Amino acid sequence: MRYAKISGFSDEIASDVDTQFSVLKKLDIHYFEPRGIDGRNIADLSDGEVEKLRDKMEAQGIRVSSIGSPIGKAMLEDDFEVHFRQFQRVVEIAKKLDARYIRMFSFYHDGGDWTEEERDQVLGRLGRMISYAKEQDVVLLHENEKDIYGDTAERCADLMRELGCSHFRAVFDPANFVQCGQDTREAYDKLKDFIAYVHVKDAFLEDGRVVPAGSGDGNVAYVLKSLFAGGYDGFLSLEPHLGSFDGLAGLELDDKMLNLPQGGEGTFTLAYRALEEIVDGIMA
Repeated sequence: MRYAKISGFSDEIASDVDTQFSVLKKLDIHYFEPRGIDGRNIADLSDGEVEKLRDKMEAQGIRVSSIGSPIGKAMLEDDFEVHFRQFQRVVEIAKKLDARYIRMFSFYHDGGDWTEEERDQVLGRLGRMISYAKEQDVVLLHENEKDIYGDTAERCADLMRELGCSHFRAVFDPANFVQCGQDTREAYDKLKDFIAYVHVKDAFLEDGRVVPAGSGDGNVAYVLKSLFAGGYDGFLSLEPHLGSFDGLAGLELDDKMLNLPQGGEGTFTLAYRALEEIVDGIMA
């Protein structure tokens, strides 16, 4: 693969970071998106654990592309002050790891249609976090996750129109859009001016099943080719979701993915090879 900025959620390889880094090096990948570190969420690490992680990164020549944080993956009904303090801690961890990007979300609600009052709450909370991000000179990357406010292309575009700036940009995740019944070509057209990061996974519209990039209905090759044609030189971060892994149950609202075969080096490598084929085809 001739594209250098490849990263990934390496906790899908193994829970322990030594094994994660070993496989990344085998694949000649020099970045990762830390989420699960030795069985713990990146947001929960102590200063000592962060320092230990940084030492291992330096020893292995691996850097952070973005913090895979849980920020914004919370209910609107939850205590926002508690969540905001967790957000501040994530920013602190990001700076300790020399990471400028932080992946985040735009909150869940109890279900049904989103009301104007709930939208205002989302905008207010995100606006406060963006102001803090500006103060700390970090960039918040909003991921289009199923069932949060910004799950559809239109609501993602709404967030970007209202709040988009150099410290608040969009992650484009094709599989997540597919699982929301979205046409990813139309989603790309709505969001192309705001995309600063890509999560690489694909899915089938019929049942939402996640498959290697290029095998589903996510139009991954079209999206990447369009991004590259527009001058995109950001990260492509593998989030395979092709098998179960430690911590998966805490990441999903349903158990759809818990019945998948055990993940690990094999499924992560499969995801990488699928991306490699797409990128090589575009750059040929």
